[in-house]
Amino acid sequence: MKPIRPIAVLPTLFTLGNLLCGFFAIVVLSRIEKPLNTDIAPAPRIELKLESAREFISSVDPTHNLMLAGALILLAMLFDAIDGQVARITRGTSDFGAQLDSLCDLVSFGLAPAILLVKMCPDFTNLHSEAIWSVAALFACCAALRLARFNVEMDMEDDHTSFVGLPTPAAAAAIASFAVLSYTLRNEVNVGRENFQLYDWWMQRLVPLFAVFVAILMGSRIPYPHPLTQFVRGKRSFAQLVAIVFALMAILIVRGYAVPLLCVLFVCVPPFRYAWDILWHRRASKEPLF
Repeated sequence: MKPIRPIAVLPTLFTLGNLLCGFFAIVVLSRIEKPLNTDIAPAPRIELKLESAREFISSVDPTHNLMLAGALILLAMLFDAIDGQVARITRGTSDFGAQLDSLCDLVSFGLAPAILLVKMCPDFTNLHSEAIWSVAALFACCAALRLARFNVEMDMEDDHTSFVGLPTPAAAAAIASFAVLSYTLRNEVNVGRENFQLYDWWMQRLVPLFAVFVAILMGSRIPYPHPLTQFVRGKRSFAQLVAIVFALMAILIVRGYAVPLLCVLFVCVPPFRYAWDILWHRRASKEPLF
């Protein structure tokens, strides 16, 4: 048996932070029981107070727990983005780190969003229980296949500025963002209960279809940018820096709406651009899609 080399501690801790976020997202989702009625009441708001932290974490409200699980998946995505950068900066990249990263990603970005999808669509589950579980299983399987393909095709000399196919963290974030949006709309005074129920009705029927689309994109070979690498490396003009600052401020101010919008745009724009290039013969027609 071949012994492993010494392990870089800091990148490994960030990778395990990703795993813990995915694990606790599943724990939070396990607290959501099958609803007995369709009555919807406003969920408790987030209170940034130390004494309310325990109550916030141990809430029994379904929409609150969906939002908390979605936030944990988004936090796992942040850990996943940072660990690779830290490993490259500290020159701590290794085969062990790559395999550990994939195992953690499968939990946080394969299993956790698949379970979130089922818990987020109770009406759809009651009507088509086999369909929703099939969609969730498809999402998890495509995430596992995407991670395995990435490990096989990964090159240590790669500049890591782009992905082949939709990366699993972005796919999971796209599903998780709808849980955050639901919580935001449910507590929005101007939305109203009837309008929220209308949104919830449509969400429970469209998100499973969107999840199928996302699963297909994970298995595709459509190029996707690596936002963090492109943001960290290289220099930007003053105008671009100002635009980035304003974008970050917008996310902080209206994060309940900005995060879902950015996630959906990141998922949908590259395939539409890819299709546009094919229609206008800008891309070689022999290039494989999968």
